[in-house]
Amino acid sequence: MTHTRRDQPDFEALRPQAVALRRAGLSRRQIRERLGPLTDATLTHLLEDEPPPEWTKRPNAKDDLREKARELRRAGKTYDEIVAELGVAKSSVSLWVRDLPKPRKSPKAMHQMAEARWAPYREARDRQIEQTKAEATSEIDKLTDRELFLIGVGLYWSEGSKSKAHRRSERVTFINSDTSMIKVYMAWLRLLGVDRENLRFAVMIHESADVAAAERHWAHVVGVDVSALCKTTLKKHNPKTVRKNVGEGYQDCLVVRVLQSAELYRRIEGWWYGIVGEVRHPE
Repeated sequence: MTHTRRDQPDFEALRPQAVALRRAGLSRRQIRERLGPLTDATLTHLLEDEPPPEWTKRPNAKDDLREKARELRRAGKTYDEIVAELGVAKSSVSLWVRDLPKPRKSPKAMHQMAEARWAPYREARDRQIEQTKAEATSEIDKLTDRELFLIGVGLYWSEGSKSKAHRRSERVTFINSDTSMIKVYMAWLRLLGVDRENLRFAVMIHESADVAAAERHWAHVVGVDVSALCKTTLKKHNPKTVRKNVGEGYQDCLVVRVLQSAELYRRIEGWWYGIVGEVRHPE
């Protein structure tokens, strides 16, 4: 049986049913399911002059979403970001905005993407680093006086001031920015029996830094009142120099001087050469 001609008897029977279903809000597919196999032409004839229900007008129903998608694309959003915000299919977004130029990511956005991508690897690396350091820390037992003595000699000879052939200066002066190194050095001086009264402390720091905070920090480290510090040496700030040691926590250096220390300096030098002499060299 065919329904392709309007002058066939079946058309007159099917027309009221099709119209009723259309007015009930059914789509063409739903009407075809109810009335049986119909060609597109026959169904069009049956529904002549009957407008489709609003919900079937797909292009018009998504006009607002389409325009919003285009606005987001012009604002630099990616397909995935638009999909997440509008709750539509990625294929729809692609169809709506494919004529618009691909947004260029700002250096900041690219940096953020790179940070997000590498963050899990950095976290795993940092955990491994902390584990390794913790294991190494546990390998150090309580130091003997002999061990601290040798550590102090090496520490001074690598970081302390040394007399030169062209400039004879036999004074024990130690300058460092590492708080833990200053603490070890102070413990070494106590081991050597250096009188606390013979120690002088002074801060060296850039003039653009928080000088007062640095003075409080170093006074606390060595256990003296701020008023007991010698005059702070201010380094002139060079605007052309890009320094990374800035911001909160930047304390720069502490100078630790031992008064009347020529004899002690000569002994330190001798201790160092004694260590060097005991080092086994390959044959």
